[in-house]
Parts: sequence; C-alpha cells; structure tokens
Amino acid sequence: MNRRISVLLLAGTLALTLAACGAQVRESGGGDEGSQEGPLRLAVVPKAVGFDFWEQVRIGAECAAGEAEGSEIQIQWDGVTAETNVSGQVDLLTNFATQGVDGMVYAATDAKVLADVSENALDQGVTVVNIDSGTDPQPKQVPVVATDNVAAAEEATEYLVEELGGKGEVAFIPFQPGTATNDTRTEGFKNVLEENPDVELVAEQSSESDQNVALEVTENILTANPNLDAIYAANEPGVLGAAEAVRRAGKEGDITIVGWDTAPDEVKAVEEGVVSALVAQNPFRMGYDGTNAAVDAIRSDAQLEDIDTGSTLVTQDNLDDPEVKAVLNPSCSNKPEVSQ
Repeated sequence: MNRRISVLLLAGTLALTLAACGAQVRESGGGDEGSQEGPLRLAVVPKAVGFDFWEQVRIGAECAAGEAEGSEIQIQWDGVTAETNVSGQVDLLTNFATQGVDGMVYAATDAKVLADVSENALDQGVTVVNIDSGTDPQPKQVPVVATDNVAAAEEATEYLVEELGGKGEVAFIPFQPGTATNDTRTEGFKNVLEENPDVELVAEQSSESDQNVALEVTENILTANPNLDAIYAANEPGVLGAAEAVRRAGKEGDITIVGWDTAPDEVKAVEEGVVSALVAQNPFRMGYDGTNAAVDAIRSDAQLEDIDTGSTLVTQDNLDDPEVKAVLNPSCSNKPEVSQ
C-alpha cells in the first residue's frame, strides 16, 4: 500500500477512535487559536455548601451563565460540607479537572494546599479562576475575584474602636488560619489595634467555621474575661455563635459585636441590636464576575486581572438603604453593584 495512503488511513482511524471515546482535544496558544466557541462546562466550587454566603455565589454564577451570549454555559455546582475539609475539596477539584471541565471557578479552603491543584488543572488545559480566596503561590494566569479583606477588616475594626470610645477589652474569633480570607481579615483587624493601644486584645480562639464551636469558644471567653467590651468575629459561624453566647449571658447591648457576612440570622441580630455591624461582602458578584471571567478566558483567550468585588459595613442605620438591600438579597433582576 502506498505510504501516504497508509498514513491517511491511520489518521482517520485515530480520529474515529477519539470521537467514539468522547475525547476532546483543546489547543492552547494566543489569540483565536486558543478560543472555544461550543458549549462550556464550568465547575463552580465554594469552600463549603450549606451556607447563605456560598448560596449567593451560586445564584451569581448561574445568573452569569444564563446571560452569556452564544452557546450554552453549564454550571456544575458542588462542594464539601465543611470548610475544614481541605482534602475533600482537593479530591473534588481534581476529579473535575480529570473529567475535562473547561473551567474551574473555586474558593480555596487552604491557600498552600490548593496551589498544586490550580497548577495541575492549568497543565491539563483547564481555565482557573479563584473567588473569595486564592492560593499561595497564586499562578499569574489565575485571577482572584474577591473582597479586599484587609481594607474591609480595617474599616470594621475602626468602627469597633469608635464604638468603644477608643479603649476597652476585645476578643477575636478567627475561623481557619491558613486560608487567605482568615489571614487577611486578621491582618486588617490587628493593623487597627496597633494604632489603638488602649484597645486590648484579651482572647483569640478559632471557631473552626462551626457555629457550635464558636458558641462554646465565646462562652469560655466570656467566663474568663468578665469585663469584655467587644468581639470581632471573622465569618458567619463565628458571628452567629458569638451572638448566641452573648444572648445566653444576658449581655446584649453591653458587648459590641462586629463581624463578617450577612446571613439572615446575622442581619436579624443587627436589627435586634445584638450585633453592631457586619461586613457585607458581595458573594453574588464573586459568582457572577468569576464566571464571566472564566468564560472570557476560554472563549477569547483574554488575559484576566484580579477583581475587587467591594464591601459595605451594615448597621441598623443603613439596613433600609436600597443598595444595601440589593447586597443582602441579590437576584439576577436586581444585581448588587460593587461598592467600596
């Protein structure tokens, strides 16, 4: 048989075999050569499912997918049930990359551990976008779509200091040392304390992102520090556990609680005066802008940059503000704007 004909037949047989197996070959490179026009599958993975914050991320991601022009965008939403389950998230993301998703939009439960997951996904031709929390190191081609946690923490702590009149005892409830969000919220908090030496940090214990743990931790702190004036809690479970402990101790209004996130029960605590202020992030925009960034990168080979999704300090005084309401109860028809 002619050698040229043999080569052509072999190539044709190989193409048929790949098609029968459902294999996809994606070329990399610049410009249109690396773009993809067909239906896209995006894995959107929060730190954990079952929390109001991450549910708003899902709503934002699905909104972006529904609005995308051109071919269908399929969102595959999945996550572990506890933010401390780092190995579970590693397995989940690794499986998504192996299954051949076009992109992964995810929040890293552990900055250092998840760095390898991002690199391996990129090596397999998967576009990666981080939301809420990035990795260490952060690959240069992977943007972070998130709150400026240091700046927001500084604003919240300045409010706390003002509420105390510049002096008093404060306790800090972090949630998971080693995650970018925890560590940057700690940084902003302690930056302000350094500038206010009359505000004394008397206790620091982690909630492990568990409301029941936060409740127990706060009860212990209250027992050990009967003159405590304020609590700074770095995420939703910490705020809810701290608020419940203060209620049980009958110290509502006596102890200033400033914290993060805006789950319905947290907002209710603000309305009741148990919690003084909450840092409202913009999880809808994280899901929305993160999904759009991934689609842009896949379809047009766009060079992506970090996006600051903004934050708002929510108090009793601004709960009825329309812009605050849009952040607290976002929808595709009433998208919250980015406020900083």
